[in-house]
Amino acid sequence: MTSAEHARLMRANQANWDARTPVHVTSRFYGLDEDLDPERWFAAFEWEDLGELSGRDVLHLQCHLGTETLALARRGARAVGLDFSAASVTAARDLAAKSGLDVTYVQANVYDAVTALEGRRFDVVYTGKGALCYLPDLDRWADVVARLLRPGGRLYVVEFHPLLNALGPKPGPDEGPELLLRHDYLGGSGPVHRDATYTYTDGPAVEGATDSYEWMHGLGEVVNALTDAGMGVRRLRESDELPWPRWSRMIRTDSGWWRLPEPRIPLLYSLLAVR
Repeated sequence: MTSAEHARLMRANQANWDARTPVHVTSRFYGLDEDLDPERWFAAFEWEDLGELSGRDVLHLQCHLGTETLALARRGARAVGLDFSAASVTAARDLAAKSGLDVTYVQANVYDAVTALEGRRFDVVYTGKGALCYLPDLDRWADVVARLLRPGGRLYVVEFHPLLNALGPKPGPDEGPELLLRHDYLGGSGPVHRDATYTYTDGPAVEGATDSYEWMHGLGEVVNALTDAGMGVRRLRESDELPWPRWSRMIRTDSGWWRLPEPRIPLLYSLLAVR
């Protein structure tokens, strides 16, 4: 697939996320009209891996509504969020203003981040939880991340495990409720077209742009893209918990997150890399 075709599909995704945003802003899933606790989207090990953030320049790529960006700011970071959706950036700015936190938000495609941020460098780049699947070219992404980090700066990815993405969320015709491998674990087969009329949150149907395209990326692809960009991987974790119950059979744990009954399988992973 050509770079022009990639750009066309990413524009379709951008339109879809613009259309999703009003649904997400009013959803119970995000709960923005309640007492907002942005740290509920973070596992305890994330803060351990991120370390001290006070006074650090931290960039959150593909930030959507900026809920996690707010948590980074609450930890004392000079936080910046970047997203390609104008509607998401507007909502994120409104949310930050209501929270009384000083966060800068920039609208740009992640591949254009170096230019959009005018060459600014960061101590930490944070991304994940449904971000990398919208990027067709991880080598290009890794190069952008390396250029955004100061020497010694850290990238922290906390992303849904490719095994999670490979499991089918709904049974097919004449099938039971068992979770089956329905999609590729590894990348290379091109984009997966999805009907995003309804998104992962509660709420009404998305109006307008309902086409969405995702690319599968195995762990090896992520690691190799970063090492090829000159970054060193320092830690890789796999977790069997998610911050919300994706499937009805999931069990709430002492952490407040959710996991599947036995056997344990990875649903989330985190990767710490250093430039």
